[in-house]
Parts: sequence; C-alpha cells; structure tokens
Amino acid sequence: MKPKKTTKDTELSNDANLEADLPISKTKLKAEADAQQALGVRLSELSKDKLSKLNLPEALLIAVLDTKKITANGAIRRHRQYLGRLMRDIDTAPIIEQLARWDGKHTAENAYFHGLERWRDRMIADSNVLSEFIALYPQTDIQQLRTLIRNAQKELTANKPPKSSREIFKLLREITEPDKNEESTDSDIEDAE
Repeated sequence: MKPKKTTKDTELSNDANLEADLPISKTKLKAEADAQQALGVRLSELSKDKLSKLNLPEALLIAVLDTKKITANGAIRRHRQYLGRLMRDIDTAPIIEQLARWDGKHTAENAYFHGLERWRDRMIADSNVLSEFIALYPQTDIQQLRTLIRNAQKELTANKPPKSSREIFKLLREITEPDKNEESTDSDIEDAE
C-alpha cells in the first residue's frame, strides 16, 4: 500500500510546477534585451582585429562594422536595436568572457607599467633604490642604468625634455618582462648542461 501524500507534499510540488509554468516577466525580457543591445554597442567600439578574433556570425559582424558609418541620431538608435535583435540569436557567453579577458589584461598591463614608472621615479629621486632593483634583477646592466639615471637627473634640473627618463623606462621594461626572463633562465639552464 502506498503512503498517502500529505497536503504539505502536494503544496511543494504545486509551487515548483507553478514556477516552471510562469512566463518570463516583461521587465526581465526588457532587461535582457537592453543588455544584449549594450553588448552590441560595445562590440561596435572594438577594432577590426579584435572583432575578427571573436568569430562572430557574418550578419552580426557586418552590422557591427556598419555602426561606425551611421551618423544620424534616429538611425543610430534603430541600428542599436537591430544589433540587440541580432545578439538574441547567438550565444553571448563566449563573447562576454573574451571581453572580460581583454579588460583584465589591459588592467594588469596598466598596473605593470605604473609599477615601472614608480621604479624609475624612485631611482631618479634616490640613488639607493638602484641597489634594491639590482637585488631583484641581477641581470641588469648596472653601468648603463647608472648613466641613464645621472642623465635624467641632469635633464630634470635643467628643465629639459625627459629623454633619459624614457630610456630608463624602456630599459626597466626589457629587464622585467616575464617572457624574456623565463627564456633567459631556460637558455642559462641549457648552457649549464
């Protein structure tokens, strides 16, 4: 004999069925459409190189490229709606992920460059900072870096353009690039063998 269903069990199963049967609200549909339209606008701001890396459907790619040609306000608004409609037909998750990766890379690259600028400014202001840098990066050409620092200090006091300061930045970037350091350590290991 089967156990009887209690009213509590039937209420829970009815609630689950009701949620599955309810249509999506107009507000939610509108929010999704606006998000897809915003993504289409964001795509239209990308360069052709980045657009080609996204593997967009041909119709969407053409529409995105045509966005830059449109200048009339009403036409721009209609074209954005058209982009949103085209975006509904594709899976936007890979596009969103790639855009996030590009944004993250850009942010990390900016932080890396700001760090190099801080090193450069500290070296020009205080000569003791050079020894800290050399401790972290022993492969540094000390003589070249000292010469550039002296020249940058002279340029700073004479109110000349910061040519040596730019050269220091370039040198620091060459020294601290992760790919270059990994390759040099690999070749050092091969030379030792």
